[in-house]
Amino acid sequence: MRQVILSLRTKFILSFLAVIIIGGLISLIIGSRLVRNTLIAQAQLKVKHDLAAAWMVFNEKLNDIRQIVTLTASRESIVEALRGGNSNLLLRYLNRVRTDFGLDILTMTDSSGKVIVRTRNPQVVGDDQSQDELIKLALKGSVVAYPQIISGEQLLLEGADLAAQAFIEFIPTLRAAPRAQNFESRGLVLKAAAAVLDERHHPVGVLYGAILLNRNYEIVDRIKEIVFKGEKYKGRDVGTATIFLDDLRISTNVRNEKGERAIGTLLSAEVKRAVLDEGKAWIDRAFVVNDWYITAYEPIKNVEGQIIGILYVGMLEKPYIDTANRLMLTFTAMASLCVLFLFIILYFSTTQIIRPLQKMVVATQEIARGDLSHKVEIKTRDELGILAASFNEMIEQLRRANEELIEWGRTLEKKVEERTKELTEMQAKLLQSEKLASLGKLAAGVAHEINNPLGAILIYSHLLLEETPKNTPSYENLKKIVKETSRCKDIVKRLLEFARPKEPEMVPTDINETVDRALGILEKQALFQNIIIKKEYDQLPRIIADPSQLQQVFMNIIINAAEAMNGQGTLTIKTSLDLEHQKIKIAFTDTGHGIRPEDLSRIFEPFFTTKEVGKGTGLGLAISYSIIQKHQGTIEVQSQVGRGSTFTVILPLRRESSDDGKNSNSNN
Repeated sequence: MRQVILSLRTKFILSFLAVIIIGGLISLIIGSRLVRNTLIAQAQLKVKHDLAAAWMVFNEKLNDIRQIVTLTASRESIVEALRGGNSNLLLRYLNRVRTDFGLDILTMTDSSGKVIVRTRNPQVVGDDQSQDELIKLALKGSVVAYPQIISGEQLLLEGADLAAQAFIEFIPTLRAAPRAQNFESRGLVLKAAAAVLDERHHPVGVLYGAILLNRNYEIVDRIKEIVFKGEKYKGRDVGTATIFLDDLRISTNVRNEKGERAIGTLLSAEVKRAVLDEGKAWIDRAFVVNDWYITAYEPIKNVEGQIIGILYVGMLEKPYIDTANRLMLTFTAMASLCVLFLFIILYFSTTQIIRPLQKMVVATQEIARGDLSHKVEIKTRDELGILAASFNEMIEQLRRANEELIEWGRTLEKKVEERTKELTEMQAKLLQSEKLASLGKLAAGVAHEINNPLGAILIYSHLLLEETPKNTPSYENLKKIVKETSRCKDIVKRLLEFARPKEPEMVPTDINETVDRALGILEKQALFQNIIIKKEYDQLPRIIADPSQLQQVFMNIIINAAEAMNGQGTLTIKTSLDLEHQKIKIAFTDTGHGIRPEDLSRIFEPFFTTKEVGKGTGLGLAISYSIIQKHQGTIEVQSQVGRGSTFTVILPLRRESSDDGKNSNSNN
C-alpha cells in the first residue's frame, strides 16, 4: 500500500485545526454542563423561596379560620344561648356565620365534648368529640388551629356532601409507590377550635370550624396567582402548587394529559420516601404526574407533630432545559464560524511561512550537489544569508518576546484573578440586592394592601371600646383586638421601613450620647427593671452619621439582649476607638441564652426570628444591618449557647471637618 505523503502546509493546517476542534469540543461539553447546572441551581433557589410564599398563603387561611372561630366563640350572645340551652338560636346564628365566612364545618359542643349544634347537618347531634386532640386543648381554655385528617365516618356526621367531596379514587401514576387500597375516604381539613367561656372564664362548650381541602382549589390557585402570576410556556402553566393527603393529590393545579386537574394521582416514590417517611424537605427535580419539574416539597404536620400531608410548589423543567440548549446551539454556531475563519487565516499564514523555507530547500539542494558557493552562511548577503540571519535574529527576538510574554502572562493572570474576585463579590452583592429588592417589593405590596383595613379596624375597635362598659367581657375582648391590631400596624410600619429605607441624614454625632439616649428611652420599661447595665465608654471623637438611625439600631440590639436574658442579667455596653483601622466599635454583651450556631448566619435575614410566634417579626436586625451598611459599617456577632452574645457595631471614623463645624454652628 502506497504511503500518502502530506505537504508541510497540510500537516501544519491539520495540526492546528485538530487542536482547535478538540479544544472547542471540550469547551462546549464543559460549558454545556456549567450553563445547565447554573440555570437549574437558580431555579431551585427560586422554587425554595416560592415554597416559603406558599406557606404564607396556607397559614394565612388557617389563621383566618382561627380568627372566625375565636371571635364567634367570644360573643356574649353565644355564651347566653349556650348556657340557656337555646339550640335553635345557636343553630341560626352559627349557620349564618358558616355561610358568610365560607366554612365547610361549624359545630358546637358542650363542656364534655358532646355535639349540641351541627350547622351543616343539624339532625345529627349528641356524638362525642372529646377525644379529638383540638377539642381536648380547647376544653382546657386554649385556642388552637392546625391541619387535621378527618375520617370518612366523621365527615359523614358533618355532612354527606362533605364525605362525597372527600372521596377520591386513585389514578395510576408513573413512578408512584404502590398502594394497598385504590381509594381515599378521609379528608384533610384546616381546623380551629376555641372554648366558649362564661363570666368566670370557665369553659361551657367548644366551637370548632374547618374547611375541607379535598377538591378545594382556593389555596393552590392563590399560590399560583401570587407566586407564578399565570406564567405559561408553550401553552402550559410554568408554576404549579399542590396539597397532598399523605401521598395523594387532593388539591392541585397540576394538569394531566387531558388538561384536567390531576386529583387522585400519587406522589413519586423517591419524594414520598424523603418527605413522608424521613420527614425531610425535598428541593430538587422530580417527576410530577407526566413531566419533570423543579420542585419543593415540605411536610404538613398536625397538632401532635405527625406528618399528615405535603405542601408542594414546582416549575416546569423544560423552559430551563430549552434555554440551556439554545445557548449551547448559539455557542456551537459561533465556534463553527470561528473554526472556518481560523482555517482561512491559517491557509494564508502558512503560505508566508513556507515560501522562505522553500528557498532554503533550494539552497541546501545546491549545497548537496557540491556547489560550495551556495553554502548557507550567516555572513553572506544573498537571500539565503539574509533568511538565515533573519531566522537567527528571529530566534533571539522570539526568546526575548517569550520572556516578555511570560511576564505579561503573570501580570495578566494576577489582574484576571483580582478582577474575577471583584466580579464575584459584585455578583454576590447584586444577587443579595436583587433578593432584598424583590422581598422589599413584596413587603411593600403586602403592607400597602393591609395598612388601610388595619387602620379602619383600629379606629372602629377604639370606638367600640369607648362605648362598651368596662365591667363586661366584651370590653376585655375589644382591648385585645385593639392591642393586636396596634401590633399589626407596627409590623406593617416595620415592613415599610424595610421596603423603603430612608437615606441617613449625616450630621456630626456623639456616639456615647446616642447610646445614652437609647438607654434613657428603654431603662424605665418593665423588661429592664432587673437588668444590670454596665457602661464602659471610651473617649470618642464626633463622627459624621445619622444619630436617629443609629439610636434605632442601638435600641433594637438592647431590646433583643434584654429579651434573650428574660429580663434578668447583665448588659455591658463598651465603646472603643480603633485608630489603626480608623473605626469606632460599640459592643453590646448580654448574659442571655445565646444563639445556636446554625442560626448565627441567618440572624440578619429578613423575617428570620427565633422568638415565639407572635413575639417577633424578624425585621429588627435586618433593618439595623441595612442602616449600618448605609453608614459604610458592619455588625459582627459572637455567641455561645447558654453564656450570652456580643453584638459589635463597627463604624468608619469619619471625623467632623471644620466645614461641618461651621455649618452646624450656623444652623444653630
